[in-house]
Amino acid sequence: MTLLSVKNLVKEFPLDFFGREKLRAVDNISFDIDESKIVSLIGESGSGKTTVGKLILKLLKPTSGQILFHGEDIGKFSKNRKEYYKKVQGIFQDPYSSFNPIYKIDRVFEVVFDEFFPHVKNAQRKEKIEKVLTSVGMNPSQILGKYPHQLSGGQLQRILIARTLLLELNILIADEIISMLDASTRIDILNLLAKIKDKTGMSVIFITHDLSLGYYISDESFIMYRGNIVEMGDTQKVFHNPCHPYTKMLLESIPEIDRKWDFREHIKIETIEDESTGCKYFSRCNVREHRCQKQIPELIEIEENHKVMCFKFYG
Repeated sequence: MTLLSVKNLVKEFPLDFFGREKLRAVDNISFDIDESKIVSLIGESGSGKTTVGKLILKLLKPTSGQILFHGEDIGKFSKNRKEYYKKVQGIFQDPYSSFNPIYKIDRVFEVVFDEFFPHVKNAQRKEKIEKVLTSVGMNPSQILGKYPHQLSGGQLQRILIARTLLLELNILIADEIISMLDASTRIDILNLLAKIKDKTGMSVIFITHDLSLGYYISDESFIMYRGNIVEMGDTQKVFHNPCHPYTKMLLESIPEIDRKWDFREHIKIETIEDESTGCKYFSRCNVREHRCQKQIPELIEIEENHKVMCFKFYG
């Protein structure tokens, strides 16, 4: 069952005071998120993946296009935002920024109850808080009553995940949530997300620049470049049969742990001055054609649940 549908979504930001020049951060993208799926948005900095997350979270307003949640335009939730945020929440890169340093961490749970479940009594609140903390592998007696600076980044991210469990979410936007954590903690958090997905049916939009993490956790992967989704589909198909030149370049750029870097061996793509009004990857592409400079390819299905935006696969 489809939880979220993004249709022809566009987001532009003004580049000058009068708004005559604009940056198109998200450029006419469409996709669906089904129940109990982990979908990775993968791309380099500036690809638009975080902007997509903020649009879904209603932190930004689309320039055009639609975002449908259970078939309803999320713009209709403007007057009743709480109903939307009961089901859709986000966790971001820096866990410390989500906590007020002058308050104990208990406050993030109390705010959830005060805003969404004000009639729940204190005893029941305490029971629910302890239950969700235990479910994310934490000992409530060692966590509650402490200040954010007394806990590690990994512990704070687990607390934020526990907070979302109080709401029984449909969708969690996880934006680079492990990029500030050490390697061993990263895997723990990813495994926790996967466990919660399997247990509750919650879907996760996992935003990352790290292909290995996206491959590890996601059911589907969307590769983004300069506001476009250039390749999307089943993660196994995207990673084992990459078709867009950008996807191939990203995968070829992953360091091999058993090889020492040799400066004489590196990926080199001849670039030309970018006067393209077509494919945004034209100036970096090593298989470009003349039509790529003037025409924008559409996403086409090359196999079941695998699409690519490239003229190379047109009939």
